Amino acid sequence: MRTVLEEYSDNPSAFLALNSGNSHFTVPGLDGVITYREAGRRLVQFGGPVGDPALLAHFTAFARATRRRVVAIQVQADDVPVYEAAGYTVNQVGASYAVDLARFTLRGKKFVRLRNKIARATRSGLIVKEVGQPDWHDRMKALDARWLAAKGKHTKELEFLVGEYGGAHQQHRRLFVGTIEGELAGYVSYSPAYGSRPGWLHDLSRRRPDGPPGVMEAINSTAIDAFRSEGAAWLHFGFTPFTGLAADFDTRTRSGWFAWLVRQLAARGAAVYPAATQLAYKEKWGPHAVIPEYIAFQGRASVYGFLQVFKAANAL
Repeated sequence: MRTVLEEYSDNPSAFLALNSGNSHFTVPGLDGVITYREAGRRLVQFGGPVGDPALLAHFTAFARATRRRVVAIQVQADDVPVYEAAGYTVNQVGASYAVDLARFTLRGKKFVRLRNKIARATRSGLIVKEVGQPDWHDRMKALDARWLAAKGKHTKELEFLVGEYGGAHQQHRRLFVGTIEGELAGYVSYSPAYGSRPGWLHDLSRRRPDGPPGVMEAINSTAIDAFRSEGAAWLHFGFTPFTGLAADFDTRTRSGWFAWLVRQLAARGAAVYPAATQLAYKEKWGPHAVIPEYIAFQGRASVYGFLQVFKAANAL
């Protein structure tokens, strides 16, 4: 499965297809795979078909045989015509952001605030290092519990569209941690990114709620230094819904009312998803690429289908 992703996928978040809890659809004689989860009366597909585009027709027929419909999230621009030809309604729903490590620098006035935050965290005694993951999982789980408690009792831990730790493919991820006086203050996990912008994906992060400012920035800066020294090309910050919306990214089969809904969520949807906070963190690194990402509905756009994406991600 991982080799299929490495060979065929151009989705920078493709490694998330290996998350535990995902199902995988294949067809004898066709190269590739479709990743999905069941949610209500929908099969929620992650990304487009990895490999032969003909997989989509077979998967749509598979859904129909089980009396379900398909909704696909994080579809990439190159896959949009495949969905449109198959009768799907396709709308931009957000974007992902990436830094070209060959051009990256923290020098200059643009990054003064970022450098100051990193310096402040360092003065607080923060020590950042790359570590072996299994040895830190218990401490990470304890930090996760504190982080979730600070978010409120109704907050759930997201999955499906974000990274994880543990599982059969853990050895391919990398973990950078920050400690203060030996206590875990924050961590960032990175997974491999494949395709035309290869490198690493910033796929999961947590920090101690009462920690000093700049912890996550200091951890990520250290990771960037490591990746650049190894010759990695790109650092991806992943998908953020309701951001990066632009008329240039419109599709032939877009739904007007769904486009309006996404714009409303972008403007005032903080209670649904903290997109503005995520975007602010990603933009402070000066991304060189804004990559549109799409949602594809089998047939017409549907509020019910959209909500099942959130359900599959454990956000409902």
